[in-house]
Amino acid sequence: MSASHHERIVEQFTQQAIPFAQLPGHLDSLNLLLELTRPTAEDTVLDLACGPGLLACAFARQAGQVTGMDLTPAMLEQAAKRQQEQGLTNLVWQLGDVQALPYADDSFSLVITRYSFHHLLDPQQTLAEMIRVCKPGGQVLVADVALPAEKAAAYDYLELLRDPSHTHALTTAEFSALFLNSGLHDCRQASYNVELELEAQLRASFPKPGDEERIRQMVTEDIGINNLGIKARYQDGAVVYSVPISVFVGSKGAA
Repeated sequence: MSASHHERIVEQFTQQAIPFAQLPGHLDSLNLLLELTRPTAEDTVLDLACGPGLLACAFARQAGQVTGMDLTPAMLEQAAKRQQEQGLTNLVWQLGDVQALPYADDSFSLVITRYSFHHLLDPQQTLAEMIRVCKPGGQVLVADVALPAEKAAAYDYLELLRDPSHTHALTTAEFSALFLNSGLHDCRQASYNVELELEAQLRASFPKPGDEERIRQMVTEDIGINNLGIKARYQDGAVVYSVPISVFVGSKGAA
């Protein structure tokens, strides 16, 4: 990951560390991801780009040991606070880059990441690293935005305005190909939507000066058109929208 992009991520998510966890949509789907992987007390879990620890803490209630890793110190501070509030003792946190994991081969039985791939310059490299540190017979899970090809460019433009650390939301075809060509076995897929209220999302975001109004205009003008792929609409007097998320899970073959 380039130094400049690294810095953009840290800058954005230092500011987002607290408001990110307060958006109701970011608590969605935790049960779905647990159901897809079915962690047990025998599992050692690595949660990459763990942010404020929402997913890691959910998995820690079922798994034996969970390691959360993130690039942003402020996010790890929030994760440790969440762990303490929930009384979880089987969690550790580590600062690190998802594209060069500081772990030996075959270290974890379950390697997961949520909402990180659209920030990466090379998601294929990160997936390869996830597979490398996964034990034979273990599982790898990625959950992230995935859009029809004809919607991706417009969505990318919107998200880059909202969050300058955004790179590219994979299309559904790109996401499928990434997993199908990864060498993982028994690949399966699920999907869900993250429901967001525009003004709440803007309050939790830190776009460049002047871009907030452009974002508001783009989303509002897309109501009833859906060029952005997020089904913007009015609900109870507010503008709300749905971000489509794909989940891919695969198993690593025996050594």
